[in-house]
Amino acid sequence: MSRDAVVAKRYAQALFELAAAGKVVNEVEHEIKLVVTALSDNEQLNKFLNLPGVEVENKVELLKESFGSSVSELVYNTLRLMIERGRQNVIANLYESYAKIAGEVLGQAKAVVYTATLLSESELAGVAAQFEQVTGKKIVAEQVVDPALLGGVRVRIGDRLYDGSLSGKLERLQKTLNSKAL
Repeated sequence: MSRDAVVAKRYAQALFELAAAGKVVNEVEHEIKLVVTALSDNEQLNKFLNLPGVEVENKVELLKESFGSSVSELVYNTLRLMIERGRQNVIANLYESYAKIAGEVLGQAKAVVYTATLLSESELAGVAAQFEQVTGKKIVAEQVVDPALLGGVRVRIGDRLYDGSLSGKLERLQKTLNSKAL
């Protein structure tokens, strides 16, 4: 685990504990995602926050102007603290760490469902329900369309990959045939 990931995990743990105490775990997760998405989409804002010659007060003021009413005081104070301590470079890792901690504590897991074509909401819910039984956790599914799969489904939950795609089956068949040909 990189140093940035360790630092982000510490901030995420503290933020989660405060959010859990205030019963706003899901709201905080949504707000952090909003901030991380905005920082990754706005390269100039991200560069400004990482400039060493800019006063901390200016960075905090820009943060307040950018996200003012969009984030709670809890998230704003966490971001302000990170900037004051020179940890603005790990804000991007904060969301992943927070989501992982929240998921573990709440018995949830995030699943990325890769399909060749777009699934309907009910089909995606059906895939999530199947994997809830496999993992024993509440699955929050996010869909990604990947036409290279040809058909079927590939699901990533944490570090595990479940591959039921047609392209995956063809690859496994090719490996089997190649190993028997030797």
